[in-house]
Amino acid sequence: MFHAFSQPWPQKPSNRSLLSQLCEIPTLVLKVQSLFFTSSDAQLLFGIAALGSSCTFHGNIQSLELISEVAKQPLPLLVKEFLCQYLRCALQFIAMERMMKVSIVSFLLSLTTSSSYAEMPFFLDETVIICVQTIVDGFIEINNRPLNVCVVDEVNIFRPDRVFKFLLEMHYQILAAIHPRHKCHKLSSIAVLIRIIGQRVVTSSTSNYIFSILGHYIGIQHLQDQCCNIISTMLDIFKADSATETILVFGEQLQEKVPLPSQIIKLLSQLTVDADPLLYDFIKDLEPFPPLECLERVRIFHEDLCRTYSTKGSVFDVRPFKPSSSKGTTVIESLHEKLLMNDIIPHNRDVLEREWNNGWNCDSDIVNAVWNLFQLINTDDANDICGMLSDFVARIGIGDPYQVVFRLPDSSKHMHVYPSSFFFNSKETTCCPDVGVSDDLLLDLLQLLKKYLVDDSVKTVDITVQTLQGILSTEKGQGALLALNSYERSVIEVHSKGVNLSLLEELLLDIEKKHTSIDVELDDSSIWSTMGKSYEIWICLLVHKIAGLCDDVILRLCREIVLLKSEVANLLFSSVLVNLAWNDDSNGHMRELISVKIRDNIFVESNGLAKSIQVVLDALNRLRSFYVADCAASCFTTRQKSNRISSVSRSRYPSEKSKGRTSDMSMLCSFWPKVYWLSLDYLLVAKAAIHCGSYFTAILYIEHWCEERFNGLTLGAPDFSHMEELPTYIELLIAAFTQINEPDAIYGVIQSHKLTSQLALFEHEGNWSKALEYCDLLVRSVPVGETENFPGKSSTNEFLTYSTYGGRTTNWKYCKGLMRSLQNIGSRHVLDLYGRGLVSKIGDSEHDREFAELQYEAAWRAGNWDFSLFSPDVTYCSGPSARGISFNENLHSCLRALQEGDFDHFHLKLVDTKKELVLSISNASWEAAEYIHSNISKLQILHHLGMAWELRWKSSSSKQDSSLKHVKKFSGPVIPLKEQLEWMNIEWNFILRQAQLQMKLLEPVIAFRRVMLQILDCKEFLSEDLLQAASTLRKGLRYSLATAALHELKFLFCQTDQERKSRTYTFGRLEEAKILRAQGQPDMAINLAKYLLQNYQMEEEASNIYRLIGKWLAETRSSNSRTILEKYLKRSVELLETGGSKDQKYISRQCQTFFQLAHYTDSLFKNYEERLASNEWQAALRLRKHKTKELEVLIRRMKSSTKAKRTDYSVKIQELQKQLSMDREEAERLQDDRDNFLNLALEGYKRCLVIGGKYDLRVVFRIVSLWFSLHMRHNVVESMSSTAMEVQSYKFLPLVYQIASRLGISKEGEELISFQNALLFLVRKMAIEHPYHTIFQILALANGDRIKDKQRNKNSFVVDMDKKLAAENLLSELSSSHGGIIQQMKQMVEIYIKLAELETKKEDTNKKVPLPREIRSIRQLELVPVVTANIAIDPTSQYKEGTFPHFKGLGDSVKIMNGINVPKVVECFGSDGQIYRQLAKSGNDDLRQDAVMEQFFGIVNIFLQHHRDTWKRKLQIRTYKVVPFTPSAGLVEWVDRTIPLGEYLLGSSRNGGAHGRYGGETGHFFSAGSLWLIPVMRYFFLERFLRPADWFERRLAYTRSVAASSMVGYIVGLGDRHSMNILIDEATAEVIHIDLGVAFEQGLMLKTPERVPFRLTRDIVDGMGVTGVEGVFRRCCEETLSVMRTNKEALLTIIEVFIHDPLYKWALSPLKALQRQKETNYDSDSSLESSEEACEGNRDAARAILRVKQKLDGYEDGEMRSVAGQVQQLIQDAIDTDRLSQMFPGWGAWL
Repeated sequence: MFHAFSQPWPQKPSNRSLLSQLCEIPTLVLKVQSLFFTSSDAQLLFGIAALGSSCTFHGNIQSLELISEVAKQPLPLLVKEFLCQYLRCALQFIAMERMMKVSIVSFLLSLTTSSSYAEMPFFLDETVIICVQTIVDGFIEINNRPLNVCVVDEVNIFRPDRVFKFLLEMHYQILAAIHPRHKCHKLSSIAVLIRIIGQRVVTSSTSNYIFSILGHYIGIQHLQDQCCNIISTMLDIFKADSATETILVFGEQLQEKVPLPSQIIKLLSQLTVDADPLLYDFIKDLEPFPPLECLERVRIFHEDLCRTYSTKGSVFDVRPFKPSSSKGTTVIESLHEKLLMNDIIPHNRDVLEREWNNGWNCDSDIVNAVWNLFQLINTDDANDICGMLSDFVARIGIGDPYQVVFRLPDSSKHMHVYPSSFFFNSKETTCCPDVGVSDDLLLDLLQLLKKYLVDDSVKTVDITVQTLQGILSTEKGQGALLALNSYERSVIEVHSKGVNLSLLEELLLDIEKKHTSIDVELDDSSIWSTMGKSYEIWICLLVHKIAGLCDDVILRLCREIVLLKSEVANLLFSSVLVNLAWNDDSNGHMRELISVKIRDNIFVESNGLAKSIQVVLDALNRLRSFYVADCAASCFTTRQKSNRISSVSRSRYPSEKSKGRTSDMSMLCSFWPKVYWLSLDYLLVAKAAIHCGSYFTAILYIEHWCEERFNGLTLGAPDFSHMEELPTYIELLIAAFTQINEPDAIYGVIQSHKLTSQLALFEHEGNWSKALEYCDLLVRSVPVGETENFPGKSSTNEFLTYSTYGGRTTNWKYCKGLMRSLQNIGSRHVLDLYGRGLVSKIGDSEHDREFAELQYEAAWRAGNWDFSLFSPDVTYCSGPSARGISFNENLHSCLRALQEGDFDHFHLKLVDTKKELVLSISNASWEAAEYIHSNISKLQILHHLGMAWELRWKSSSSKQDSSLKHVKKFSGPVIPLKEQLEWMNIEWNFILRQAQLQMKLLEPVIAFRRVMLQILDCKEFLSEDLLQAASTLRKGLRYSLATAALHELKFLFCQTDQERKSRTYTFGRLEEAKILRAQGQPDMAINLAKYLLQNYQMEEEASNIYRLIGKWLAETRSSNSRTILEKYLKRSVELLETGGSKDQKYISRQCQTFFQLAHYTDSLFKNYEERLASNEWQAALRLRKHKTKELEVLIRRMKSSTKAKRTDYSVKIQELQKQLSMDREEAERLQDDRDNFLNLALEGYKRCLVIGGKYDLRVVFRIVSLWFSLHMRHNVVESMSSTAMEVQSYKFLPLVYQIASRLGISKEGEELISFQNALLFLVRKMAIEHPYHTIFQILALANGDRIKDKQRNKNSFVVDMDKKLAAENLLSELSSSHGGIIQQMKQMVEIYIKLAELETKKEDTNKKVPLPREIRSIRQLELVPVVTANIAIDPTSQYKEGTFPHFKGLGDSVKIMNGINVPKVVECFGSDGQIYRQLAKSGNDDLRQDAVMEQFFGIVNIFLQHHRDTWKRKLQIRTYKVVPFTPSAGLVEWVDRTIPLGEYLLGSSRNGGAHGRYGGETGHFFSAGSLWLIPVMRYFFLERFLRPADWFERRLAYTRSVAASSMVGYIVGLGDRHSMNILIDEATAEVIHIDLGVAFEQGLMLKTPERVPFRLTRDIVDGMGVTGVEGVFRRCCEETLSVMRTNKEALLTIIEVFIHDPLYKWALSPLKALQRQKETNYDSDSSLESSEEACEGNRDAARAILRVKQKLDGYEDGEMRSVAGQVQQLIQDAIDTDRLSQMFPGWGAWL
């Protein structure tokens, strides 16, 4: 009965007896005796009380019974009185400490009862409250107590941390209670505590924990009322305090703890209808309330509230849920229902036409929210969530199908990059990352611990509190606490007592004592082995042990919590390993021990825990980042001859074994024998990385291995031996490259022509015919009966593994490769026979999962529903081939069940397969983008399969409902109607658009859709689907499969006699013609198209067929031009113009037809022009002239001759006249045809621009080129005028500068005046409709004579006064419509010109100087955009407010940069809140040249963007904005986050840079025989991108960027590419070329001619990785050059427009050439003599254009080359040692 008295009590009184002490009670105690005693005899009562209190304390029941008998009172009442009396006495006489009061309060709270009658030893809550008041507040008069406060608590007993301890003790007691009645008693103590502390219960830590405790028991029926009463009480208190932290606490707990609505109506009303409006965001996410009458008010309120919030927003609010919470499943179910109703991701045609910028099916927020739901996979409700989550993932799709790393939208913004300042700033380079718990990691740790404060386990809460107390007792912990947000800090900071060293030592000592007896040694294999363990158990035990060996305080404080929570263990594993590495002794004993254990237990094939491999790889990567940082720091300090200063946060309280160790004793990780500290074979680590899907990590380790093995970043010499076996590292690289979503890298690895390597290459390319041949060769190489162990590969395994198949035939994997080839070719019949043959020959015992998957895939594709591979007693073989998902087997089962109507089997297989796929995605590394995309594609197949069931076995409905949970009763199969399939077709079209012809993903979906429609028996839809499939497969270059689809389409129509009347059949035949042409049979394609025109009613498609025939005939030149033009192309136009449709497809077809006609007639016009200008034609003209003179002579002679001779003369004269007549007719015909072709071309181009926008870029450049070159022809000027009037002006904006530069004032010539009028009209129209893109150019022309005084005598700039006057006149005209804009633009331009021409002192270089007041005081210009901001072109010419950032002002200072022209960097403030850094330049360099080259790069980017092969590789040239204001001054966009290549390699002051850190001392020595400077560019990526995925992705971007810029720079002859003229983006690693003044091979005119086509020095190549120029670089060069050669006509037109620009002086004078290399050599002398005529530079334009044309035609050294051959020649020239050794020294050929 008195067991509760075993709780802590105050210290007992001294030796004097209790009775004598009690007799000396002060008078003060007697004042409150009426509160506790009813007897009037106080003396007797006190005497009895003295003895009774002693007996009560000692549990003497016999004496208590005797006292009860003497006092004649019930024993329970006496015990109550004795207890209160004893407490008062203890309070008065023992002078107890505050902590004694805390113990007493805790004990009193534990005596509370929940019943109305208190049974011993419990007391009613009122009694306990009075006791607590007495103890805490002493004897304050009752009348003076505040009304709303139960306990005043002046001694701070109820401090938040102590309240938490009270709650923790209560939690322990509730947990210890077995019977619900006992739990009720313990819960009552919480209610009493709430009443005692009152308003203080809203404290975040207190309320959070109370809600957590109540949430555990509110579902128990006996405790529900009590829990609800407590919640209701708290709600009343919360209403009085609506602080933000309070709302956050209550709102989050509200979603978790709301009980069943049918049981507590009142509380529900309080929580919802009567709740604070600030809680509405949380209430809307509650599950729907049942339709009960008693809940009608709550339900209606909830429904109305949900309608006010968007469904989309509800997806965003899904937060991390605790494993025990049902809220996760409930919310997902609700959202899933909305998804199926198309509320979250609407699927309609309007949405389908919308192009999301991120490539997903919805906006970025929804995509991120859906993928965040994957955190629920690890909860107890995973089984219920997986099926619903699969539908979400299927609906949002795959995003970018060509991304190398799987990334969600905007995820690249969170990529961690080391800035250049880390490696160049002396203050930062002396620092290294924390070798313990870093600041960021500590924040993550605190957030985890915050979550554990409300854990289900009270033990976890207890240990979490102790861990927090220790962490927050350190300075680092206090700093991290301040970094949390206010709510998180309010929950955690109650456990902080500031920096408390004594508490810290005490906690560490307790932890060490607690675990000393049970600890095992680190060399015990049991803690390293994964056998028989889950990942959670393994990681907890291992980290617990290693943390005990660390000297970091925080790591040691976490030893207990890591035993309970794998999340913490996983978080800290890298840190504990780094800490051990940092503190390892010089002998490396710890390194060797851990290396052996990881090698023997983790990196082994028997390890089934892929997560254990991944966590070790992550730890190794953390070690690498530490190594990189330490190398940078140690190198810098070594150069400065200073001691190494470590900023590593060393523990003030190291473990015993580390005491006395100083930082000087720590080993520099730069002296580690391995980059990753551990002595592990890099190939072994790479193999393990491939096993767990970390392919980029594997590539990184293989490169380290190659660097060690070959003493450089190279793959070694190619192996051309007769042995078929590939080196291990090559096999691993091939395995990694074939699994990543990158098309080119594998070409850099395969250096020999071995069958196995060629087979891998063919499969990678999708060349399945060749793969079939090589598989057959390899299968024949070893008889099937011979067996041995061999490396295997499984394409359907979860991840690629390298291991051995015991007892399997050597050629077994090639047999499966042969099956894959047959599958992808479409040879289903041969595949079926071959598969049966293998089964019969090898037997069931040899089957593995990959073989089974291939067989089942072939079966469902062929519609073979009777297929069954295994007998019931046969199981799959063990080993790596048994891993993975049986997707095709399950899909075959589902399709068969769909055919037969077996719901149970269908539903079981469908749900299980969805779960397996979702789990595989959840466990996959994001380095495996191709694997994740493949599984998403499979989920889309299953999603459509669920829809198909509803259509076939459910009554007709247009609503989508694929839940399949209650649909078991159906009468029979139903053939869906067209309307029912429409919404499925919308989704299918979206998948087609999203896949972007990535056939690895798309082809299986196409095959499934065909089989599904066959089962549904939808012949109409099936025929249309087959036609669409054939078209898609043709575009994806799968010609054999496309032909198979058309064959099946024909077979469908052959069963009826309606094929000639079917539109689908006719289109199928046309598709057949397209396939024939694509396969290299144009004649057969043309004949088939002609046959269709003659024998079928094509209707609106006839125009397209005429166009195609004309196009194909023109390509093959198999007919004369007049036939092509008159019979086909013009006929196509005529048919289109008679059509009545105006939909988007019709408009696109019109645009295409007019372009085809214009393009063809334009080519004819150029041919005629070339013929009329040819030497042969000129010779004929000379001959005609000679004959004309001869005729005149003959006529004169005939007149003076005799009659006899006149006859002879007459005959000769007639012959000559006939010949001359024929010549004149031919000339007139040619000229007429030429003019006719020109008119047709101009009209066709105009119509093309008016109708659509598909060919705008090519057409605009060509038509402007024709205008400028033929501006003296009347018909051209007329066409120009009509085009300028009819075509929208925004289409001419890409050439606004070139068009405006032709402005002038014509004084004579009618044609020239008409040309200028038409030109002025066009420029005026552009300026009126698009002022922000045009007026700056006109202002620059108007300032054409503004040249700095110091430059006036140099004649460096051409001043055309006619253009200046024309521009000024135009500005005057524009003032009527845009006066305000022009005025403000002039103000801003004037300010920038003054800034550019600002005089500075030499000592101000690289310093900031204040701006002059006249510049600094410029006001905000609301009508003018920030000059260097990108302003999107608005075709509607609206440009509403807010569509662009306007100019708000300049910074107070400007930075003076180094250079001859002294450029200045200024900060411009935009109205969007951003700061735009700009470079103001003024000097001898004309910025118009840079502006034109940047314009050219931008146009090339458009061509690269529109070509599929370059688009999917993201090939582009990085550009920046250049805005000239005068011939000598302008503004350049400052490219942020960039560093010059030379600065990275050599340092900002040539003080070492990367070469100093990694390559030894630098030197400027380069010759053919001495290349001693080690390239170090690869370290740029190793330093800045610490995660392997980021490292590979950014290095890939660098290589592609170098390839694209090299090819484009070569075409335009870009020179002067020294290392300071190439920037590299520190975030994206793309290169940016600056200083573009040397173009069109003017580098050959320099004093030391540049003999290389582009910069490809050894450092540039070193940054490309182990494959060097092979693989990615070479292939991207070929793709870029191929696109440019394909568009050579358009590019030549563009270059022609640029090079003939009267203001673009691209040619270098001799003095300019001399100045270039002086600048490069850092010569500060800027004085130059007057140059020769500057305008003479353009006289070599024809030669420059001819050279560009030769390059685009493939001519190198006078010989025509293929694209590959030309690239090969260019690469050889660029890396040629002889050429590089002849370069100017300032170019830096050794870098």
